Amino acid sequence: MFDIMEATRLESLHLAQDPATGLKAIIAIHSSRLGPALGGCRYLPYADDDAALRDVARLAQGMSYKAALAGLRQGGGKAVIVRAPHVDNRGALFEAFGRFIDSLGGAYVTAVDSGTSSTDMDCIAQHTRHVTSTTSGGDPSPHTAMGVFAGIRASAQARLGSDDLEGLRIAVQGLGHVGYALAEQLAAAGAELLVSDLDTGKVQLAVEQLGAQPIANEALLTTPCDILAPCGLGGVLTSQIVAQLRCAAVAGAANNQLAHPDVADELEARGILYAPDYVINSGGLIFVSLQHQGEDLPAITAHLAQIGNRLTEVYAHAQAEHRSPARVADLIAERILYG
Repeated sequence: MFDIMEATRLESLHLAQDPATGLKAIIAIHSSRLGPALGGCRYLPYADDDAALRDVARLAQGMSYKAALAGLRQGGGKAVIVRAPHVDNRGALFEAFGRFIDSLGGAYVTAVDSGTSSTDMDCIAQHTRHVTSTTSGGDPSPHTAMGVFAGIRASAQARLGSDDLEGLRIAVQGLGHVGYALAEQLAAAGAELLVSDLDTGKVQLAVEQLGAQPIANEALLTTPCDILAPCGLGGVLTSQIVAQLRCAAVAGAANNQLAHPDVADELEARGILYAPDYVINSGGLIFVSLQHQGEDLPAITAHLAQIGNRLTEVYAHAQAEHRSPARVADLIAERILYG
């Protein structure tokens, strides 16, 4: 456990179980230097406790970097609830998790993530105020998509010489809440859309509503396009996949897109521009953070608009230093977090 904490530079780990509801949860606080740790709660099955621990530690670190680059007064944290095959009362489980969060006295603020919903956040909110993404708070997904769209335009400018997306072939992998909202914005901007998702119903909807071209999920990553936008699960950019990519840039909403850090250098060696995921997909975090702090929508929208500018800055440093943008973003975040 401590080796994982040391490798990711976690400040603290908090574990709780509640036999009455079946709750088994881990909260990881990576950094509180900039403010209270904020990060989503995942409700997923894990192969074992070690897998859950590694996942929450890695994700909490990513949240710290994301908040730092986004210019927020937040630290990074994450929570995982180990999902059992059967739960008698889901609402009671999330209420128990709310009590767990409240016991930390505001050190961690939770939000929706994989496997959780605004309804779950409503249950948590019955026992703590340190929660975002409730039904009344609104879905952060459109704001994530808005930031990714701005990032794609910045990436097109940096790699292709123009931020005009008219006629560009953009491949979107994953049509969840964020991916579909992004596809809508890209279609409105005149991009030629290639889409894939394991849910064929979502693909058909994109074909009918957005004029998208459907591509088999396993083939989309290596389909010729101008910009590839991974918007599903993480870890899709392996060394093997990078060797087969036929795009000018990768700029998408998925977290932890790189299977391992060296993939960033492999993308750079192939001349493929990579938008660091935690920079381009920070719109959801910006929304829930500023909303939780009481900011109004115009202030939040203005902050979201800076995502493209931050990416442009990262790209400029990367070009000047002959480094991958991912390496540059990490260095900037670490400078902010650790001095």
